[in-house]
Order: sequence, then structure tokens, then C-alpha cells
Amino acid sequence: MNDLIKNRVSESSLITIDLSEFLPNADPLLFDLSSYLYKGLILREKEYRQSLSETNWSPYNNKTVLVFCSNDAIIPVWAYMLAAVHLGAETSDIHFLTPDQWKEKEMIKNIQKTNPEKYYDSRIVIKGCGETKIPDSAYFEITKLLLPVAKSILYGEPCSTVPVYKKK
Repeated sequence: MNDLIKNRVSESSLITIDLSEFLPNADPLLFDLSSYLYKGLILREKEYRQSLSETNWSPYNNKTVLVFCSNDAIIPVWAYMLAAVHLGAETSDIHFLTPDQWKEKEMIKNIQKTNPEKYYDSRIVIKGCGETKIPDSAYFEITKLLLPVAKSILYGEPCSTVPVYKKK
């Protein structure tokens, strides 16, 4: 009985790309305006200005900072502008983004830094399942990047894929 079970997936020439590898390495600091809202709903200008002037800004020094409001409240534009003024004195890397928006933006930047030539004429599987939620835009960007060079692009796991593209 010489019936060995062969792992055809490991013997194939498929290259698997796990998009979680393109996630940013560090988390930014968060500046959430919800903590400045009166009763979680209203931003009062006088109290907001006073709170900003009394804030210790040194923890934000030379850090990436995201400015947003996690509450479903109407925030006047000037409130974000004031946050930018105070944070801008400590760091030049401030963004008007939620954490999810920032993660998506950074992932796309990391994907765009990839040299597509290393995948020339390859059969590629873009990993579709994982523990980390990957933004749909990341799948779009990696596909766009690989189209000119890939022999084929598949989505899923090597043992169960959905064909996306095949060079003619």
C-alpha cells in the first residue's frame, strides 16, 4: 500500500497574499471630540476652548493623531479647526479620520508601495478569510496593482478559490 496523500495545494505554484500584512504597524493616538460634548450631544464653545487650553498636549508630541467624534453629534467645523491648531503645535502628523478610515488609508498606501513585478506571470490567491477585518478597498487596490503582471488572480483560500482574473 503505497497510497500517499498528496497536498496538491502546497505543490502548486500559487502565491498567497494575506492583506493583513499590509496593515499599519502602529496605532495612532486618538483625539475624540465626544469627550468634550455636554451631555454627549452639544459642544459648547466657551467650555471647549477652556478645556483645550488646559489640556496637556505633550503625550501627542511627535505622534500620529486622529481627530474625530465617535458620538453621533453635530460638530461645528471650527471645533475641528481648533483641535488642529492645538495638535499642530505638538505634531505635524494629524488627520481628520476615524480609526477605521485611517487603517484603510494606510493599508492602501502600503499596497501601493508593493513592487508588482515580483508577481510577474504568477498565479496569485488573495487570502479571503482571516481574523482581521480587511476593508473592501484593499482587495480592490491589490487587484488593480496585480492586473498588469499576474497570470491569474483568485480570491479565497488555496483549497477553495473564486477566480477573479485570468490572462488571455
